[in-house]
Amino acid sequence: MHYDIISAFIKSMRGSDPNGAVYWLARMIEGGEDPVFIARRMLIFASEDISNANPNALLLANACFEAVTKIGYPECRITLSQCAIYLANSPKSNSTYMALANAQQTIRRTGDLAVPLHIRNAPTKLMKEMGYSDGYKYAHDYPGNFVEQEFLPDALRGTKFYEPGDNARENETRKLLQWRWKEKYGY
Repeated sequence: MHYDIISAFIKSMRGSDPNGAVYWLARMIEGGEDPVFIARRMLIFASEDISNANPNALLLANACFEAVTKIGYPECRITLSQCAIYLANSPKSNSTYMALANAQQTIRRTGDLAVPLHIRNAPTKLMKEMGYSDGYKYAHDYPGNFVEQEFLPDALRGTKFYEPGDNARENETRKLLQWRWKEKYGY
């Protein structure tokens, strides 16, 4: 039942049910599950299922993991409970997980496309002569530390991998992306 119970625990947090989360946590604790395993799963969950909807979730999950490894059982069970309930109550988003999956799928389809010359590193005279970094615009030299330029290979120009989730924080991110990129990515 090891995998069934951890699945129920994760799905309870994903479903925003602190009662289900703490029940399955207690089942794991009472069953002798390694607290470090539980903390590790919550750390993964914080990025995979909460992400930028609440970036503090990753910080808390990491602090939980560190606390569990420092204090051990039985005291760490309280830290695990605090973290599980926090994660269950957090707004959810898998947008960064999906963005990476979309980018990886594109890479598998398109292969190793060349890095555009203007964003290549030019540490040598030869590289500079070959046009590396030519035309690169240093964002900090522009108002708001932003200037529109292309960061993707030519074959992927305008491709959107990241779609902000539908939550308060990422809706603000969407507005910022709309302002910055106008129609380029269709935010």
